[in-house]
Amino acid sequence: MEVSQTPASDTQRPPLTRLNSFVAKSRVGKRFKLAERNSTFTTELRAGTATFLTMAYILAVNASILTDSGATCSVSDCIPLCSNPPDCTQFTQPDESCKFDPVNPGYTACLDKVRKDLIVATVASSLIGCVIMGTFANLPLALAPGMGTNAYFAYTVVGFHGSGNVSYKSALAAVFIEGLFFLLISAIGLRAKLAKLVPKPVRISSSAGIGLFLAFIGLQNNQGIGLVGYSSSTLVTLGGCPTSSRASLAPVITAANGTVSLLSGGTVSGDIYCLRDRMESPTLWLGLVGFVIIAYCLVKNVKGAMIYGIVFVTAVSWFRNTKVTAFPNTAAGDTAHEYFKKVVDVHIIKSTAGALSFKDIGKGYFWEALITFLYVDILDTTGTLYSMARFAGFSDQNGDFEGQYFAFMSDASAIVVGSVLGTSPVTAFVESSTGIREGGRTGLTALTVAGYFFLALFFTPLLASIPAWAVGPPLILVGVLMMKSVVEIEWDDMRQAIPAFITLILMPLTYSIAYGLIGGIGTYIVLHLWDWGEGGLRKYGVLKGVRSNNDGFGGGANGANNRGHVDRTEKALEV
Repeated sequence: MEVSQTPASDTQRPPLTRLNSFVAKSRVGKRFKLAERNSTFTTELRAGTATFLTMAYILAVNASILTDSGATCSVSDCIPLCSNPPDCTQFTQPDESCKFDPVNPGYTACLDKVRKDLIVATVASSLIGCVIMGTFANLPLALAPGMGTNAYFAYTVVGFHGSGNVSYKSALAAVFIEGLFFLLISAIGLRAKLAKLVPKPVRISSSAGIGLFLAFIGLQNNQGIGLVGYSSSTLVTLGGCPTSSRASLAPVITAANGTVSLLSGGTVSGDIYCLRDRMESPTLWLGLVGFVIIAYCLVKNVKGAMIYGIVFVTAVSWFRNTKVTAFPNTAAGDTAHEYFKKVVDVHIIKSTAGALSFKDIGKGYFWEALITFLYVDILDTTGTLYSMARFAGFSDQNGDFEGQYFAFMSDASAIVVGSVLGTSPVTAFVESSTGIREGGRTGLTALTVAGYFFLALFFTPLLASIPAWAVGPPLILVGVLMMKSVVEIEWDDMRQAIPAFITLILMPLTYSIAYGLIGGIGTYIVLHLWDWGEGGLRKYGVLKGVRSNNDGFGGGANGANNRGHVDRTEKALEV
């Protein structure tokens, strides 16, 4: 029998070693190729844990960013307010201004409910994506709603509290259709080819530009620590003043007689203008402490760096009757605190699931958003998959890797599922590199991450109580991590450097990923028009003599320069 053949020393091996040996020989171990990929069951569990700790910040961050869009909340959620307090005999009916500061209590209550829905939607879409990736592709990659696309969704497409050109429901429909397109091109093998059509400098710099955009969001009041504020002369300046020292702004027009009135169609901003007490906001300094914690952990290569900073700042903010509390002594604060005290709660998605609307499908803004989502997903997700496969040692000499077809299909399927649940596009997370660094080589790593996401479904009250100043630091430091791609840009070649810089700088300064991409691609085309025209003329022999003269300049400096110009032109044409 097999037992009698087992060496006696095997029974003296450590329990974990015996467990790894047992799983490796089981159907599970063979299915996930543990032995073939030189991994063990416990290594995969450890790798999945490291990956989850590194990317767990997305649960709070994604929900907060998408809530800023207003989601399914509308003017109908606003409640009539007393016109002549304290004698409330007359009430003012709400209009579009009720969604902006001072935000109507009814709208605020709706946002609180929506944020809980979006936390569950984030968890569920991430869970499904990881299960598909682990089960079918057998790769150690985790998926979740992507940073960058969620900001584009919330702040550019839908706009802050629905102030954009496309409604939240229509934006979900755009993501849904984009997901189907993405699924189709993944199924027929066009995905990698399409990614190569985008100019290289734009492709490289777009991730860095998105990183700057996210950092800029993390520095502001609404979704960050509040270090940056508004200036009437320089647009932005140092902020950090307490809520009591901030003011809202509104576009006004002065009539000929000197009367000042609100500009037609204008809306009141958030409390972005610092009147006094700069750098005296208690929540700013608590957020900076969280920033230092995360930064120090990143320097020391501590796993789960992002989550440690969020947990510290959030835990301090949970104490009531302090200057940094997340539960102020207001009606909204009391309601939030009551929900927080539940700790464990299975929240059912009530408003965002199935909220898709196709009524704007004929509008240009709808298709602009759809194409941008598709473009970013092709670049970001495909690039992440290839880079992670190379990092794990799966890629062959052509860059292909085992399981890539199902990997492409898994994230595309997750986008469709996520849109139905109410969240922005799901993508493979670059934080998967932490799990790979821990030794993760199979789909068991992704399934371990899925298990943690499943547990997160039961702790919605805790996740919903994470304040903006705890979310800001990881946003800023995610920007740091995304900036490393700029080293791949050929800064000495102005044909590459200028489009890359335009892409990178326009994203944060126009508050739009789409405008950055359009600016970068447009600049690249303009700078290469002459080269392409020259190449076409030379192809048909029109410039044959010119090239001979240039080549005939001999070994002089001009000849070298001209030949260098031709070399760069040919290189640009290859790109």
